[in-house]
Amino acid sequence: MKYLSKLKFLPFYTVSILPMGVLYVLSDMMYFLVYRLVGYRKKVVFNNLRNSFPSKSEEEIGQIAKDFYRHFCDIVLESFKRLTIGEKEIKKRLLIKNPELIQEYVNDQRSILMYTGHQGNWEWLVFLPLMFPYSSNTFYKPIKNKYFDELFKNMRERFGVNCVESDKGFRTIIDNHQRKILTLNCMIGDQSPTKKSSKYWYNFLNQETAFFIGADKIAKKTDQVVLFPFFKKLRRGYYELEFRIIEDHPQIRDNFEILEKYAQQLEQAIISAPELWLWSHRRWKLKRENDPFMPELEYASK
Repeated sequence: MKYLSKLKFLPFYTVSILPMGVLYVLSDMMYFLVYRLVGYRKKVVFNNLRNSFPSKSEEEIGQIAKDFYRHFCDIVLESFKRLTIGEKEIKKRLLIKNPELIQEYVNDQRSILMYTGHQGNWEWLVFLPLMFPYSSNTFYKPIKNKYFDELFKNMRERFGVNCVESDKGFRTIIDNHQRKILTLNCMIGDQSPTKKSSKYWYNFLNQETAFFIGADKIAKKTDQVVLFPFFKKLRRGYYELEFRIIEDHPQIRDNFEILEKYAQQLEQAIISAPELWLWSHRRWKLKRENDPFMPELEYASK
């Protein structure tokens, strides 16, 4: 029955078993379609880049955009590889630069909040249970299309990650903390909040930017170590992952200090390799002057 239930995903399994070299031929074709013919969210991408890098020329902006679309097409196909890729190949393609840092927290029985963004190949963070002895959770917003929602859950949970809907994330982390379960919790922090969400405004990539405040609150409540996973793309299909400390003792920090440190780490990662961030996301659709919610949160500037 387990295999029969996956037959509906056969087209994606067929793509997944193809050699990586063939996938990158498909990626090149996808790039031509997405960038050259369709122009998928081109206006959003170019506006985001111009506003984030006002000192760059149009030629530089155009080159970053092209590089982004090539990387975007690569990670779409690399994501489907999660359906069939083996452990040996994973460890060859995802190199951990400083695994000893995680091992220290394992030895100290410290849970980790992996405060990530849409940088590098963030979907490959689901491979971490193969490398470290943590119970792993990732928090996500369900896709409205049930077929694709189930497909992505299958890909993310294949190696032991527990997918938790975002609105249940806080309760899940608190329950695990109270039961003293050693966990690695992955939260994406660069999504755009809704108008009614609790949020904090910070100067990020030269723009007033709204951030969810949940990760900051959770870290203080549970005293979890907060890390930022910094991806470096070595070449197609090969990444180096470095864990950078955002906060080791969150309970002693002021409100939103962890969030600010996260934004700084993410910004540094983007500036170092701008093509590796998700520029097609409508990150700045909210404007602070139009935000009536939680006015007591003061605007922070670096």
